[in-house]
Amino acid sequence: MREQTIASPIEFTGIGLHTGEHATVRILPAPAGKGIIFRRVDLDNFELRADPASVARVAYATTLMNRGVWISTVEHLLSALYGVGVDNAYIELDNFEVPILDGSALPYTEAIARAGVVRQSRRRKYMRIVKEFVLKEGGKTLGIHPSETFSVKYDIDFPHPLIGKQSIEVEFTGTHYADSIAPARTFGFYHEVEKLQAGGLIRGGSLENAIVLTPSGMLNGTELRFPDEFVRHKTLDLLGDFALIGQPVLGRLVAHRAGHALHTRFVGELLESSSHWVLDAAREAVAAVYDRRGRS
Repeated sequence: MREQTIASPIEFTGIGLHTGEHATVRILPAPAGKGIIFRRVDLDNFELRADPASVARVAYATTLMNRGVWISTVEHLLSALYGVGVDNAYIELDNFEVPILDGSALPYTEAIARAGVVRQSRRRKYMRIVKEFVLKEGGKTLGIHPSETFSVKYDIDFPHPLIGKQSIEVEFTGTHYADSIAPARTFGFYHEVEKLQAGGLIRGGSLENAIVLTPSGMLNGTELRFPDEFVRHKTLDLLGDFALIGQPVLGRLVAHRAGHALHTRFVGELLESSSHWVLDAAREAVAAVYDRRGRS
């Protein structure tokens, strides 16, 4: 399998979830071996690589920084690129927060499907896990285990009637991400809105870009996209943070009540723990998604 980039540019304009400010994001083809590079076009095309060393803040979103230049709420876009197998891209942004769009990664995956992807000259290198690596933080756990494919198992537990205990396991290399993970929207609790806004967060949040939960249900006038949309969105976020690893992985990723802080810490420490993985060329695996009852 060779590295891939998008075939033609993609552009979106929208508001930032936390800043409420308008921004335009453009995704452009990049050469083989380049990785994912952000460019702040409002700051003389300042470039910032999507990698663990750039992570600066993880409060309700993942924020990257280099030399005082910020790029915030990157996880949905990075998740989409990683989920559909785009290895190399330039991401141009004219403000410091990526627009939230509808709160999911679906607009990105649909646009990538329309634009197409192209294979490049460089052969893909996979990080193959050879020894399990696990981090625990309070009641949260994130680990990765040897496997011939890449899969994610995520469990969450919220004391809310629409959520409760949810679990999903996804094994994939491409096609299932767009159908099963990308449409899942971000969510939050109505009773936290005032406090978060006072802290400078979710100023662009609305029923158009998030599921807003009340004590007994949700404010949105639409139905959930999946009965377990919440754990699917957590999986989406995990993949966005895991994309900072910079290459495809062969391993079984298992998360329990994790979040951005643990996700990004995990990626950084895994990269430093080189006895747990090797770089390898590898074959494609067949994508499949399973719910907690094991049905495909």
